[in-house]
Amino acid sequence: MCRNIRTLHNFEPHATSEEVHAAALQYVRKISGSTKPSKANQDAFDDAVHEIAHITQHLLDALVTQAPPKDRDEEAAKARARAAVRYGAA
Repeated sequence: MCRNIRTLHNFEPHATSEEVHAAALQYVRKISGSTKPSKANQDAFDDAVHEIAHITQHLLDALVTQAPPKDRDEEAAKARARAAVRYGAA
């Protein structure tokens, strides 16, 4: 998985439209191999980001779980701890 795309399901508060859009943008960048498309491809790039964000929001709305929602701050702290172990503390 692209390391810039974060899990958005089962968090409290729910993922914002900005988070969904950012994940869609990262996905399109990854599969297109381009962080900034040419002017000729800009419309196709933007359309893809919009469509993927839209369907991602539908997916998140449809998913169900019995697990309690995760806390964003707690999950971020766990990620920082994993990074410290992996890359060494700064």
